Amino acid sequence: MDLDAIKSKLQACGIVGAGGAGFPSYAKLACGADTLLLNCAECEPLLSLHRGLLAEKSLEIITAFSEIGKALGVKKCIIGIKRAYKSTLDAITPVVKNFDNVEIKLLREVYPAGDEIVLIYQTTGRVVSPGALPISAGVIVYNVETVYNAYLALHEDTPVTTKLVIVTGEVKNPRTVRVPLGMETGEVIARCGGTLTDDFAIVSGGAMMGKIVSVSDVVTKTTNALLVLPQNHAVVKSKLRNAKIDARRAASACCQCRMCTDLCPRHLLGYPIDPARFMRAVSNKDGRDTQAYVNALYCSGCGVCEAYSCMQGLSPRLLLDVAKRQLRAGGIKPEVCEPAPIAATRDARRVPMARLAARLGLEKYDKKVPRGEDFTTRRVRLPLSMHIGAPSVPVVKAGDTVVAGQTVAQAGKGLSVALHSPISGRVKLVANEIVIEN
Repeated sequence: MDLDAIKSKLQACGIVGAGGAGFPSYAKLACGADTLLLNCAECEPLLSLHRGLLAEKSLEIITAFSEIGKALGVKKCIIGIKRAYKSTLDAITPVVKNFDNVEIKLLREVYPAGDEIVLIYQTTGRVVSPGALPISAGVIVYNVETVYNAYLALHEDTPVTTKLVIVTGEVKNPRTVRVPLGMETGEVIARCGGTLTDDFAIVSGGAMMGKIVSVSDVVTKTTNALLVLPQNHAVVKSKLRNAKIDARRAASACCQCRMCTDLCPRHLLGYPIDPARFMRAVSNKDGRDTQAYVNALYCSGCGVCEAYSCMQGLSPRLLLDVAKRQLRAGGIKPEVCEPAPIAATRDARRVPMARLAARLGLEKYDKKVPRGEDFTTRRVRLPLSMHIGAPSVPVVKAGDTVVAGQTVAQAGKGLSVALHSPISGRVKLVANEIVIEN
């Protein structure tokens, strides 16, 4: 299958990044790349679904990975995986030997190894220029589940209607489960035995970069994890902080120790983000140092500065995120610039995953989570925006009968993908989401 046919199939089958912001996968397949990179770094603490899926579906994933690489004409297809994932390495090593364009690069057990800028440097030695996309360095990055979805689309003509999710924390039966898109998080957790406490919060996406969701929120194409934690857990409290209060706390407590900058993964790669300089400007309400604020745009939001570095318990990540939103609302984008030299101290300043989990208070939940049965449901709510770009455009109306896998919304104009029904049933509502009941 040629590149144009692959791109059309990925768009029609609704494939987007299975995590992160959900960038439509077909749009990444641009000419000019010489390296295709498979991200199996499993960036966040407690997450294990990608390594599990790669071990379970090694042949399918590596087949699609190799095929996409050949259609792109790249020189290398690299699997970036942590050396600690021994069972997954045992599964993929004999499979990789059958593909002449695929190789394995081993990574250390540090955070955030899954940040694509960090991953590209660790596997290729290249630094993506600040403000630029990975393609500028000749690299295209996909995660494991995205490539598995590509295999299903290319070989079985199967669209994305389900999502692999790890459900752990204060849950009676922690599991990694495949669930229909649009299934409510409360139902998913209930199907895993329910919670061990009545006073809980749900973090979707990971302890570091995830967000608080409610039991009525739904699983989307980017939902990787549902972490059930006590309401008084430090991770939950950090995500409920008030930016105005934290700005005042910074003014009273920030001692300019520079630990936030010294351990910042992007800063260590030469990016102009400088959390300590930013915190000094915020603490002093100094609007003259405009570059300190503009450089917030180069922050990845990994949270090392907030959850690991700051001995005062301040929130650089939260305040940087506020600055980024305000800058983007004003139409300001990060300029592409040359990176500074890589910090000589970088290797010694990477964050060990075990130490991070301990700092976050997650040790009791840091255990193997088994693969559970696939879930079904009788009602789904499908948001039309599960991805970056234009929302999908409905092609059904209330009262229509649909079958599982049927297209219910086509790709919108510009950057967009189609949306498909996970279940057979009747369309009950079409608005900013499509509600289907069996």
